[in-house]
Amino acid sequence: MTFTNRDQSQYLDRCLESLFAKTSYKDLEIIIVDNGSREKATEDVLRRWTRRDTRIRVLPYDVPFNYSKINNYAVAQSTGNYLLLLNNDTKALSDGWIEAMVEQAQRPSIGAVGAILLYPDNTIQHAGVVIGMLGLAGHAHKNFPADHPGYVGLLRAVHNYSAVTGACLMTRRSVFDEVGGLDEKLAIAFNDVDLCLKMCEAGYRNVLLPHVRLYHYESKSRGTEDTPEKLARFKREINLMRLRWRTYIEHDPCYNPNLTLTTEAFGLRTIAEDQFRRSNLELVAL
Repeated sequence: MTFTNRDQSQYLDRCLESLFAKTSYKDLEIIIVDNGSREKATEDVLRRWTRRDTRIRVLPYDVPFNYSKINNYAVAQSTGNYLLLLNNDTKALSDGWIEAMVEQAQRPSIGAVGAILLYPDNTIQHAGVVIGMLGLAGHAHKNFPADHPGYVGLLRAVHNYSAVTGACLMTRRSVFDEVGGLDEKLAIAFNDVDLCLKMCEAGYRNVLLPHVRLYHYESKSRGTEDTPEKLARFKREINLMRLRWRTYIEHDPCYNPNLTLTTEAFGLRTIAEDQFRRSNLELVAL
């Protein structure tokens, strides 16, 4: 299990508390990559947890933030056969959640295993990624109530998506290595989607587990795309993804082609939407 952490010690503390409270899985190796924390409170939390449980290791890695590079580094330092990428701003809600993810991750046909992530107001932040939605990729059922059954009951069923979020993603080490890990050219955005699509191309299927749920206090550690530099980097990552994964953007095999891609709510697709998408993809290809 790997965490990327920089200060915001209250979120890491809560994440670790929930991790141990909600699983009886014993064979854990927990790696916290500390990416340049400066606050004494963070130092205190890390010291307390490493003293409390010998399965926890803290690896200082003070480099400019690159999610892919940091997690690749963490994986290289780990020894387990199963990898769980987990954001420090999450809180596990489901008993036996790690066990449930391992149940699926051990299947030879499975690449990535994902979970449902909720906002603190008990609406859905993530329940699978649809490729092509919102121009590139969108979160299925975003902002639906947590107790909603979903489109044709999808929020009650274990089912396939082309991608799941890296905020809580499990895979076998062998699969991660086979597809080359996370692409470090995708420093912040879409690296998890890219990883999952590489798994699809290698012949694996990615799966979402509706009975595994966590709160996700999204972007608490790193903030949002709110500067010219961040926006320029975000645009570069979008262009890379659109060129690399055009086939999936044109048609996600795990999503009904009759449904809209302009919202995350599973409405019907319109003729105007088809015309706009064709024009947009042609411009990207130029």
